Amino acid sequence: MIMVRAIVRPEKTDAVLAALLDAGFPAVTKFSVAGRGKQRGIKIGEVTYDEIPKTLLMCVVPARDKDFVIATIMKAARSGEKGAFGDGKIFVTPVEEVYTVSSGVKEPATEEVPA
Repeated sequence: MIMVRAIVRPEKTDAVLAALLDAGFPAVTKFSVAGRGKQRGIKIGEVTYDEIPKTLLMCVVPARDKDFVIATIMKAARSGEKGAFGDGKIFVTPVEEVYTVSSGVKEPATEEVPA
């Protein structure tokens, strides 16, 4: 299993969530976050806004679906045809273990590969 974390513009959150739902990936955790990228914030007049509001979306998907989920997020989160600074980042990490809190059951975090 793979954890995909996407930091996106807040105004793109609904589009990304809808795209993931339509693609068959409804399970997403959403956080409101603030931060800055390489551009170090935004300067408007004499005021520099050091931390820009963003949304962090987190989902765990089968490894075989990783590229599809990333492409779905990128398409929905991108501003315009070419994108723009501040559109966000996607981070991908392996998931070692998964537990269901209500049952205490440990779920398989790796997919069985048929022989």
